[in-house]
Amino acid sequence: MVVSKHALLRVFALAVILVGAAWQAVHAQDSATQHASGTCARSAFRVLIDVGHTATSPGADSARGVPEYEFNLKLADVIAQSLREAGFDKSFRLITSGGKLPSLFQRVASANNLHADLLISVHHDSVPDNLKEAWQYEGKKNYYSDRFSGYAIFVSNDNADRAGSLEFGHSLGQELQKRGLHYTPHYTLPLMGRYRHELVDAEAGVYRYDHLIVLHSTRMPAVLLEAGSIVNRQEEVDVATPEHRVMIGEAVTAAVEDFCARREQAVAGQPPARNPASVAITGPSRGIRPASLSRHKRIHAAKT
Repeated sequence: MVVSKHALLRVFALAVILVGAAWQAVHAQDSATQHASGTCARSAFRVLIDVGHTATSPGADSARGVPEYEFNLKLADVIAQSLREAGFDKSFRLITSGGKLPSLFQRVASANNLHADLLISVHHDSVPDNLKEAWQYEGKKNYYSDRFSGYAIFVSNDNADRAGSLEFGHSLGQELQKRGLHYTPHYTLPLMGRYRHELVDAEAGVYRYDHLIVLHSTRMPAVLLEAGSIVNRQEEVDVATPEHRVMIGEAVTAAVEDFCARREQAVAGQPPARNPASVAITGPSRGIRPASLSRHKRIHAAKT
């Protein structure tokens, strides 16, 4: 059979068009799949890891007399490194200096000026003084409480993005639990008095604490992580190990990945791949006031 030159050209042109259309369809499908699976522009997502307290206002003392600030600084280093290794190149530690109140306003101003997408304030927990017992460690009198252990996550109802704060807190709690950690329930107990807090996410261990400056005055989603109790003698040993810090760093990184992907989906107008637990931050709670009169954080109300 003899085929004309023009017919061959038409067949070739049609083949090119069909191949191009097929490639575009595959590309569009890949793009849709990428968004559906939760893509995240990691290199553009700015995470600030706030190192709780300062060198001159170091927070609580551990059961063995180590200032909380030392625990916070070392864990923040590991978290920042883990995030950068995962592609979150704009992850930075936020270190402030000076006294308690000036440093609080300084860190909030820094976070807002840097236009962070997420702030994570790193702390280690204690209990009110009346719950502590005295003991001798290396010839010195120290104070401990072995009654409670575990992490705690705090969010503020007054944060500019309270829904985002709660969403990230939920993801973080789930990731910590996947690695065998548990949250402490003692903030719900009557014995905590004025330091008692509403548990707004019983699945993930997220509490509400409206009066923390670093949470309510920042213009981005913000959570405060109590990574463990340093007045619990065994947990103090555990949280000080490199392996434990790496584990928490991995949990934080996984939670940031999930949160960033959800934000990308929201911008793209797509529903989240999965919904977090049905939880809500309610209106102001009666009887919850800033803990400004006790040394228990210096642990909480100021949370430097």
